[in-house]
Amino acid sequence: MTAPEIRQQFLDFFVSKGHHIVPSAPIVVKNDPTLLFTNAGMNQFKDYFLGNRAAAWKRVVDTQKCLRVSGKHNDLEEVGIDTYHHTMFEMLGNWSFGDYFKKEAIDWSWELLTEVYKIPKDRLYVTVFEGDAKENLEKDQEAYDFWKKHISEDRILMGNKKDNFWEMGDTGPCGPCSEIHVDCRPDSERALVDGKTRVNADDPQVIEIWNNVFMQFNRLKDKSLEPLPAKHVDTGMGFERLVRVLQGKNSNYDTDIFSGTIEHTEKLTGLKYGRTDSKQDVAFRVLADHIRAICFAIADGQLPSNNGAGYVIRRILRRAVRYYYSFLNRKTPLLHELVPVLAQQFATVFPELQLQVDFVTKVVFEEENNFLRTLESGIRRIEDFMGNAKQKAVDGRTAFELYDTYGFPYDLTSLIASEKGFSVDEKGFEVAMEEQKTRSRAATELDMGDWTVLDENPVSVFVGYELSETATSVTKYRKIKAKGKEQYQLVLSQTPFYAESGGQVGDTGTLTFNGESINVTDTKKENNLIVHFVDKLPADITTTAKAVINKQNRQSTTLNHSATHLLHAALRQVLGTHVAQKGSLVNPEYLRFDFSHFAKVTDEELEKIENIVNEKIRANIPVVIQELPKDEALKLGAMALFGEKYGDIVRVVIMDPAYSVELCGGTHIGATGELGLFKFTAESAVAAGVRRIEALTGSNALAFVDAQLKQLKEIKAALKNPKDPVTAVETLLQDKTSLEKQLEVLEQEKVRQLSAGLQQQVEQINGINFLGKIVDVNNADALKQLCFALKNEIENHVLVFAANIGGKANVALMISDNLVAEKGLEAPKIIKEKIAPIIKGGGGGQKSFATAGGQEAGQLDQVITQVKAML
Repeated sequence: MTAPEIRQQFLDFFVSKGHHIVPSAPIVVKNDPTLLFTNAGMNQFKDYFLGNRAAAWKRVVDTQKCLRVSGKHNDLEEVGIDTYHHTMFEMLGNWSFGDYFKKEAIDWSWELLTEVYKIPKDRLYVTVFEGDAKENLEKDQEAYDFWKKHISEDRILMGNKKDNFWEMGDTGPCGPCSEIHVDCRPDSERALVDGKTRVNADDPQVIEIWNNVFMQFNRLKDKSLEPLPAKHVDTGMGFERLVRVLQGKNSNYDTDIFSGTIEHTEKLTGLKYGRTDSKQDVAFRVLADHIRAICFAIADGQLPSNNGAGYVIRRILRRAVRYYYSFLNRKTPLLHELVPVLAQQFATVFPELQLQVDFVTKVVFEEENNFLRTLESGIRRIEDFMGNAKQKAVDGRTAFELYDTYGFPYDLTSLIASEKGFSVDEKGFEVAMEEQKTRSRAATELDMGDWTVLDENPVSVFVGYELSETATSVTKYRKIKAKGKEQYQLVLSQTPFYAESGGQVGDTGTLTFNGESINVTDTKKENNLIVHFVDKLPADITTTAKAVINKQNRQSTTLNHSATHLLHAALRQVLGTHVAQKGSLVNPEYLRFDFSHFAKVTDEELEKIENIVNEKIRANIPVVIQELPKDEALKLGAMALFGEKYGDIVRVVIMDPAYSVELCGGTHIGATGELGLFKFTAESAVAAGVRRIEALTGSNALAFVDAQLKQLKEIKAALKNPKDPVTAVETLLQDKTSLEKQLEVLEQEKVRQLSAGLQQQVEQINGINFLGKIVDVNNADALKQLCFALKNEIENHVLVFAANIGGKANVALMISDNLVAEKGLEAPKIIKEKIAPIIKGGGGGQKSFATAGGQEAGQLDQVITQVKAML
């Protein structure tokens, strides 16, 4: 069977058992502060387990894109080294939300594996939770008894808390689990060693294939467990491992999930995979795995960057580049050529990549290209270090700088160093690495307490589309600590506060309890909860409260959000239908819109786009908002954003059906005329293939235009009110250029005259020709010119020239190459140690020439004296 057939059989089987197929959630998590990426199939169902939201279906089945490269579940360093760990992988799962439990889950697991997939029963083992005395958790006897009906008891193994009690993280839903393992070893090996001894023993041929998790607890911050409102089933079967077993392969990478990518890499490199268990083979596996994580993260809206989730994706991409650079002898971009192969492979199951294949390819290419240049810079850096080192050792700090700045892993630094006979201080590197991790944790640490529940039905009802204030009550609250600041989060029974989503910032406002008013500083989503941030709790939190949003901020934000829709449509009309939203910020002050486009937007294009938006504003088009089934909305031509998770019923915002129809949960105006005016303020690049536009609406746009007109009036006045101010400015610039050229000629003549006179003032000090003078020049470049004018006229020289330029000290120091080599004199070192402290400044340069600048222009005589005394 092919991999697509195996996937479809899984889905069809559970549909026959009354399950509803749901699509994969995006791989990038947006509304859960505890996660950067979807790392398990259960993430999108977390609210169901906690009772925060009612499930639309009691039984569902899916295949979920998962990424495990950060936090508790981090497989990155194992990927490629072995044959079964991955960064991005598919998790097949069947789910029960308060419906069936252990019996059905176990019965159906066995039926699917042995009767549908025909896996031999004598190759299967199962594990059951043995209990944990410390937590007062009993053995899962119920699961054990159900398994006895299908498999002999000598194949039912007891598992400890580490292996058989599943927890998503430090807190959250959890419960005992029952794993199914397959012994893939040849019969000859199975006859020698009992398979049960190899279960959970890191044997690459005896692998876990499916995990049935029985969700029945919630882990609290103090590590205690509380029962969940209902019992659930959460199963996860690694698709890559399942395909390996059913296709009879020794490695996940030998299956048709990866073979197409590996074969294409062979064509691109001229090398062959599978000949030896070498670094070359590891590199093939790393590329085949990493390209999936990179592509699907970008397709779901996460661009590589220097922080957060974007940094993780950049790190994965750079790890792949390092492997093909080091072990596949490829020094030019390669990964981008794998993108179309991958997109075609997953076109029917995860179509978002195929729909954006050109964009993703461009982003990957630019990231590769930039990092390859960085790698070359890093290689030069380490070669320079080794060329100047007094000992044949690379210290830990330098090794860490190469890792942190140039992306060099420790093993690459060690490899380059060993080729030159150098050792590397591994312990020092690890110390520096741990220090960085500590700094990073301190900067991002979010400490959340447990919820105090006041109402057993904590679901928030959002009424903010219709109301700006409402009576409400707190259903639950908790204390949080972020970056050292204590705050509280409140969940309300109903709320007019819009929670940050889709680029629109969260509302602010007030909550009033019995006359006591507290400020709501922000509103965010946590899965399906609407969470209100406050700096303190009211004296009586159990009483009814009045919730009031900041109406002025909401109105300004709403104007900017509606303008974003008009802008999006205008961009597509002028630039092309390849334009798609890649990021958005909508707040009361301005709007920022990121979109896919591969060239700078010209001034003419910007003018056309702005005119279109303002035409739609003047047309005062009614804004129609409808709630429709998702499929019906898409038939209307509604634009959906990649990386967003939509429900079956969606909110459609229509500003002329022939112009702008988008799926959107944000707040909007009643008619486009309310915007008044739309004005661009900036256009720039954000990343490869992504441009950014910033704009203003309403009174903010009018204030911007007024400020520009006022500035123009002041410029005209300064120019004596010419009829044509543009021509007047151009003439002024031409005159300035002409005068600068004349001044440059005069400066050069002055330097020539100075150098001729100074040659007669050279002093001999210990065999060195010293010349040190304070000179009268107008710019620092003249000091440099003076040094180079005298360089070939005076042998064996140390030249130091200083000048007071605009009240600041400027110094230039030049040392002949022979003195650098013979006496170890280095200009930057002298600048740093002898000169900079005197003038209270700093500087640097090459060994033979360096410059400095500082505040103390009155100390220039001392500079000359200090250098002379040193000689």
